[in-house]
Amino acid sequence: MIDLVIPIVFMLLVVLGEALWLQWRRKGSVDWHDVIFNLNSGHIMLWLFRGLEIACYGYVATHFNQGWLDGWPPVLMWLFAILAWDFGFYWLHRLHHRFRLLWAVHVVHHQGEHFNLSLGVRNSWYSSLTSIPFFMLLALAGVPLSVFITVSILHYSIQLFNHNSVTPKLGFLEHILVTPAHHRVHHVKDLAYSNRNFGGSFIFWDKLFGTFCPALPTEPFTYGVRGDKSSANPFWASNLPFMRYFKLPFQPSRKGGHFRCSAGCLVSGAMLLFALVLGYVYRFGYGYGGVTAEQAALFVLLAAGAIALGGMAEGRRWGVGVWLLVTLAFPLWLLSVPDGQSALWWGVAGGMVLHGCAVAVGWGRQKEAAYG
Repeated sequence: MIDLVIPIVFMLLVVLGEALWLQWRRKGSVDWHDVIFNLNSGHIMLWLFRGLEIACYGYVATHFNQGWLDGWPPVLMWLFAILAWDFGFYWLHRLHHRFRLLWAVHVVHHQGEHFNLSLGVRNSWYSSLTSIPFFMLLALAGVPLSVFITVSILHYSIQLFNHNSVTPKLGFLEHILVTPAHHRVHHVKDLAYSNRNFGGSFIFWDKLFGTFCPALPTEPFTYGVRGDKSSANPFWASNLPFMRYFKLPFQPSRKGGHFRCSAGCLVSGAMLLFALVLGYVYRFGYGYGGVTAEQAALFVLLAAGAIALGGMAEGRRWGVGVWLLVTLAFPLWLLSVPDGQSALWWGVAGGMVLHGCAVAVGWGRQKEAAYG
């Protein structure tokens, strides 16, 4: 499963690399709490649902393949897959802005107020679930699952690049591809701009369907969405939009936190958690070959860890307690795995125990409200 791990490692390196570069070049301009939330927002639950997306695609491609591409040269088949995927994404993206129930998923991505690479991985837990219908054309046409996965990785890599904060306009490519200059327009808080430039990789869909906007506002502007600031807890960030849509009474606490968690504490905790994500992906892949108790237990630890880091970011004492339980439970999980006794696994486990205990006794916590 190393081919599934590499894209996640690449994503982490470029996101943190850009943030460090910005910190160096623009002193104090990086909101590290925001960067860590973006990394932590959806990647745990999203991975499970992406597995379901792949499983659905494979089922349709196997049982409902219409054979439209039979006999096509490989080059034409790949070209069709690249264009059809991006066509599906354009309509996926546009309809997520059009219908409130779909917007409840997509709004998590738009709540980010800083345009950088970490914004490109800020997602709802349910993003992959709502993607499923929009790519079924490829499965019906007969695009193999392996090609679909490769094309998806290509397009998502381009979309990650399009969230970087440093690339200027790219000359003639601006007429063909979605570039960072185009995508910055899409994240402007004003609806006249955010309801434009829906394309993922190719800008000609927007030009064809009348949703293209060539430039940012000339007057001062901000990124994000109108309304309340998003919670730093990924559970609330992904679920509160649905609770509001269905008018459910559950609400997160708006009281100030009991402490402020330092950027170093959150960054180091998130990197340890991502080490477990990589181990999970490497060991279990997409997770639909029969879920075992071993896999389910690790998944629960990952989800609890992500929520705990969100609680710590908001200055909640329960976040520290849950994080300590997660860090102490992981070595117990390792002891239950017959072939999990590698030095790498135990190195991560040791780092997690030290981190959890250090935070529990006060490291990285300043006695001031995170949110007033």
